[in-house]
Parts: sequence; structure tokens; C-alpha cells
Amino acid sequence: MEKLQAALEKARLKRGGGSGTMPAQTAPQRVPRAQNVRSANVDTLWSSIPSVALQDSALLRHRIVTRNASEEATPFDILRTKIILQMQQHGWSRLAVTSPMPQSGKTTTACNLTLGLGRQNNLRAMLFDMDFSSPSVHKSFELDPRDSIKRFLTGDISFEDQATRIGENVIASMSPRVESDPTQVLLAERTMHALDEVQDNYEPDIMIFDLPSVLKGDNTRAFLKNVDCALIIARAGITRYGQFNTAEREIAEHTNVLGVVLNACGSGVGHGDVE
Repeated sequence: MEKLQAALEKARLKRGGGSGTMPAQTAPQRVPRAQNVRSANVDTLWSSIPSVALQDSALLRHRIVTRNASEEATPFDILRTKIILQMQQHGWSRLAVTSPMPQSGKTTTACNLTLGLGRQNNLRAMLFDMDFSSPSVHKSFELDPRDSIKRFLTGDISFEDQATRIGENVIASMSPRVESDPTQVLLAERTMHALDEVQDNYEPDIMIFDLPSVLKGDNTRAFLKNVDCALIIARAGITRYGQFNTAEREIAEHTNVLGVVLNACGSGVGHGDVE
């Protein structure tokens, strides 16, 4: 535990005393897309996505606590605000959420961040389950995806036919099943163009991508070129400091490291160095 905390502190200092971003020369820079006033037809496009109602009891079973303001939601709300401020400062709109190894709470964090953003009426958020080897966003929400996110990314169906709207200002694009050869999709140029098209048409303020754990294969490395920054979720008692160091270094080769969250430290979500 002490070694992991030391590694987190070392990472914070390396990013410039808590700035939350890697030095620009460390990672290739995805050019952020312009943030303009929303087009007139954006409201219509969002409204056209079929809406579903989440059940509070189902959310609580999976530790999703941010649908409403509460004491349990506060740590995630603080994290949400730090992330928003940092991303707005840099003009970023695409955030990857990943971890060194599985069972660290990355999907729980991604879902809580997304629903927490949904409580901000002036923001629109999208959540994409890109963990094709172990998709679980739909399990956390206890929803049945309308179709496979892979079929949308490969152009077999439209985004409107695949996505699900949660409330007025959150859209989730989920995977109902394990996909074979996910790297082929995550590396594909078609995937990049599909996401660009969604961003151009729907103009979300933030797009969150739940990615596989970095050290469990090459899927996350294949996709990181499509995001502006990444949030690393480490878990006390699970993540080893050597795993964290390796994961952070590899992520920084492909995108900006926004910060680190030490999960399950004492109780709930421990605040990392997203400052």
C-alpha cells in the first residue's frame, strides 16, 4: 500500500507538482476539436435517441451512486468537477478511463462520472463501453443494449440504431457481448471516423471511454490515439506499484495522463492527483 502511494506521489511530481497532465512532448497530441455553440439540430438528434429509465435499486447493486446528489456521491462529484475544469482548461473533450489490471473499479468510476455529469444541466455527456473483451457498462446499469457498439463502429448500423439515452443529456453506447479480435476494431481508421462523426453531429461536452485494463493486452494501446487524456484507476490492495508505473508509462506514450485515482482507499473513492 505504501509503495503504491509512493508511486502515485512520484507520478504527481513528474506531471509538474499536480498539474494533472504529462508534459506535452511525452505523448502524441490528438488535435482537440473546436468547441462551438451547438448547432440548431443537435437537440433534435439527442431527442431521437431512444430513452430508458434507470432503476435506483439496480444502480445501487452495482455501486452507481451519482444519479442524485448525496453523501455517497460526493467523492465522485469532486472527481467530476476536477476533471471538467482540467479538460476545459486544455480544450479537451475525450477521456479514457482505464486501470493497470482488472478489478480496480474503472467501469464503476466511468459510470458514476457519467451520471454525475448528467446532473449538470448545461453539459452533455456520452459513455462508450470499449472494453470488448469484458463489456460491463450494461451490467452496471442493468440495461439490454439495443445492438453491438462494434456494428456501429464498423458502419453496419447507425449510431441512432445502437445508442441509448439516459435522461436528457447522457447517451450510452454499450456492448452486449464479448467481441472477437477487438484490436482490429480499436485500431481501425473507420473507428476514428465514426467517433469523429458522432462528435461533429451530437456535439457532446465530454466523451468518456471505458477501456480495458492496460496490462491485459494491447486493446487499450490500440485505442488511446483517439482520446485527449486518460484517467488511471488504481485499487488499494489490488494494484501493485510496479503495475501502476508500467501502465502510466505506456499510457503516456499515447496520450496525456490526466490523473490517477486510488480506489477503495479506506472506503469509497480515494482522491487522486487530478488537480
